Amino acid sequence: MSEEQAEQLMQQMQMLETYFSDLSQRESTFYNILREATAAIESIQSLGKKLETETLVPIGMGTYVPTKISSNSKIILNIGAGIAVEKDFPSAINYLEARIKEIEIALQDTSVKKQDAANRLEQGKAQMNQMMQAMQQPQSG
Repeated sequence: MSEEQAEQLMQQMQMLETYFSDLSQRESTFYNILREATAAIESIQSLGKKLETETLVPIGMGTYVPTKISSNSKIILNIGAGIAVEKDFPSAINYLEARIKEIEIALQDTSVKKQDAANRLEQGKAQMNQMMQAMQQPQSG
């Protein structure tokens, strides 16, 4: 393997490592969104069981205001692009469950891509090791 080929392989490995890192970050973001959506569904279901619920509302910098939630039938749901809609609890839960399914699909896709990148990185490392051994053999013989 020539020095030029070795350099190309190193560049490919660096690109793959960056890609793998990006995929890992994306995967982590998807898991965070899944946890948040699941927690939201649990909260909505909990709110629906009581006529009035006490809670804390965050107002920033770790500061909360105690309040009572007296409505157990409607919720405001951010649907993206700065748009929020009012939905009843079952509709909000359905929306969130649909989003969870979309995120699970994206997570599976990301996981497959991440595994592929990991495999390609391993192949690249094996090639680098072979190249290093090939370069050392003529010197010792």
